[in-house]
Amino acid sequence: MSPELETALAAAGAADALIRYYFKQQCTAEYKSDGSPVTEADRSAERIIRQIIAARHPNHGFYGEEYGRSHAERDHVWLIDPVDGTKSFVRGTPFFSVQIALMHRNELVLGVSHAPLFGQTAWAERNGGAYLNGERLSVATTENLGKATLSAGNLTSMAGEPDLWQRFALLISQVHRFRGYGDFAHYHMLAQGQLDVVIESDLNILDIAALTVILREAGAVARQLDGAPINLETRNMLACVPALESEARRILELD
Repeated sequence: MSPELETALAAAGAADALIRYYFKQQCTAEYKSDGSPVTEADRSAERIIRQIIAARHPNHGFYGEEYGRSHAERDHVWLIDPVDGTKSFVRGTPFFSVQIALMHRNELVLGVSHAPLFGQTAWAERNGGAYLNGERLSVATTENLGKATLSAGNLTSMAGEPDLWQRFALLISQVHRFRGYGDFAHYHMLAQGQLDVVIESDLNILDIAALTVILREAGAVARQLDGAPINLETRNMLACVPALESEARRILELD
C-alpha cells in the first residue's frame, strides 16, 4: 500500500465520522447555482479530507466538489467528492459515499470509495488490484447478455435522445435482469461480480474517478459512452464485464 493510498484511506475515515454525525442530525440542504443540494456535511468532509492530504502531500493539487480547484496544474491532483449522493443523504437514505481519487499527469492512478452506512470501503491502485474491506475484487465471467444483469443510474440525457432511448430499451430486453441500484452501489456490485453492466448518462468526473480505478483493477471495462477514455470532462459511462462490451455497444449503436 503506497503512502498516497494510506492517506486516502485515512482521509475517508476522518470524513466518515463527520458525515455520520450530520446524518444523525438530519442537517438541512442549501442549493447551489446549478440546483444541486449541499449540506454542512459536504463542506466539513471536504475540508478534513483536504487537510489530511495537504499535511502529508504538500506539493499536490486539488479538485473538489465544494471548494473547486487548487494548484490543479501540478503533477498530482486529488479529485474529491466528499458526499457523493447528497440527494440521498438529505432524504435519509444510505446511498451516499466518499469518493477520493488521485490523478498523476492526467491519468487516474488511485481510488477510494467509502460508503459509511453500508460499511464498505473499496480501494485500488494502478496495477495493484482492487479490494473491498480487504478482500480482492474481480468481475464476473459472464460471456453473453442473455445471462447478464444490467443496472442504470442517472439517465436524463439519454432519455432526451429518442433513438438512443429506444436502443437502451432494446438492450434491456436482451439481458437476463435489469435493475437501477445507482450511485456507488452498482459500481461496487460490478467490481464484486454481482452484476455485469452499468450505464449512466449524467455524471461528473468527481462521481466516478475513484470508481473508475477500482473497476479497472477488478477487471472491468470503464469508458465513456462514445468509447473515449474517462477524463476530467466525462459526463457518462458504460462499465461492464469485458466480454459484454462489444455486444452492448452494438445494440446501443455506440461504435
